[in-house]
Amino acid sequence: MNLKEPLWSKRTESNEHPSPSSSSPRDPESEAAAAAATSAVEELVNSLNKQRIYREVTLALRTGLCDVRAEFSFLRVRGLRFLLKSLRSIAQSDSSITLFSQTQSIPDLQVVPLLFEHSFKETEDEKVGSLDHIFSVEPMKVKSPSTDSEVALALRVLEGCCLLHPESTRLAHQHKAIPVLMNVLSTRGVLEQGACLDALISILLDSSANQMDFEACNGIEEVAELIRDKQVDENLRMKCGEFLLLLIGHVNGRERSPIATIHEEFHGTSLLI
Repeated sequence: MNLKEPLWSKRTESNEHPSPSSSSPRDPESEAAAAAATSAVEELVNSLNKQRIYREVTLALRTGLCDVRAEFSFLRVRGLRFLLKSLRSIAQSDSSITLFSQTQSIPDLQVVPLLFEHSFKETEDEKVGSLDHIFSVEPMKVKSPSTDSEVALALRVLEGCCLLHPESTRLAHQHKAIPVLMNVLSTRGVLEQGACLDALISILLDSSANQMDFEACNGIEEVAELIRDKQVDENLRMKCGEFLLLLIGHVNGRERSPIATIHEEFHGTSLLI
């Protein structure tokens, strides 16, 4: 999605540069009427521009989320790529960010819940509990498991949503984001692990609930374990170190943080690395 400026939002040269004939003296009433008319036109243009951007943002979300709900991973990947591209375009404009934040109060347009309901959902959750579907006339719905690229893209989308809309961290907490992401960090490949560390930072910042969950999951020890493992990719180990430094730096700038005890854990763990 590319948010382009419409032609009608640009002021014409006749509005910016008065014609020579208009340089003659005007009475105050005419000038006041002209100023009022200009102000009314500008308000109309701004209103139309805001409505246009809102339509583009909502259309982009509906298009991407439709694929994210799909049963097949390749369709979900397509939707996630579209959402990620849209988020990058939205991030270029403060007005677009504001409108995106407004859309996230609408359940049908919320991005974060769908990520956890589809891309982050474990295949174990879909085990067949009975054989009733065999004798039923309705076919059983089978959903393909999430691929590595799908999980990595979903993590990037999650990161973008939390950075553009801080309230999304609350939605992530409602879906047990920290345990899910820690599972990704410990079981997935390098591609997903790197994206997972970035997503963790975005959902931990200014979120006491997620910080408490991170501490309860022994997050510091999990990250430090990756650093200690010599068989782990060198770039990933460096990224783990950056993650810890960013986390510690954020705690240093805030008093009474739920993860204030992270200092002692980090210093104690660093001696073992």
